Amino acid sequence: MTLPSSLRAAAVLAACVFTAASAQAALQPGDAAPAFGAEAALGGQTFRFQLAEALGRGPVVLYFFPKAFTQGCTLEAHLFAEASERFAALGATVIGVSADDIGTLQRFSVEACRNKFAVAADAGAQVIRAYDAQLAARPGMADRISYVIGKDGKVAFAHEGADPEAHVERTLKAVQRLAAPAGAAGS
Repeated sequence: MTLPSSLRAAAVLAACVFTAASAQAALQPGDAAPAFGAEAALGGQTFRFQLAEALGRGPVVLYFFPKAFTQGCTLEAHLFAEASERFAALGATVIGVSADDIGTLQRFSVEACRNKFAVAADAGAQVIRAYDAQLAARPGMADRISYVIGKDGKVAFAHEGADPEAHVERTLKAVQRLAAPAGAAGS
């Protein structure tokens, strides 16, 4: 995505405001990913997302974001949308989760996610808490944390940080490593 450097810098700065008081992600590679289902939206249409069902098709990139339609979260959604074909080519499902209501996420799935991947509503923050992805200063709000979950249901990769672009780049590399044949070097 080609953005003016000043716009990208403003989005990263805004993302830093949300994540300044956060704690490190508790789930680590090798940990079992908590199973969940949530109301989600893709292209403005709602459906029930089930982690177990998605894992039956391949790895899942589960990314948590603080609030739809904020600069950093919109930038992150645009970047995941641009990378969606690369994730899909590797058999991965991308799903974003926030504490926003489903009506907001229906719009966000069209405008920011560009109809490329789903976003799930976690208004009660149950999934956010299960993945220890809450902001320390605002426990009902998600922090910017991304997980890659392997088909075996275990966390293969975890990343926490304010830079939305890093989440896309690092999760894509993690999915590429999962897709690499055993023993392949330098993936």
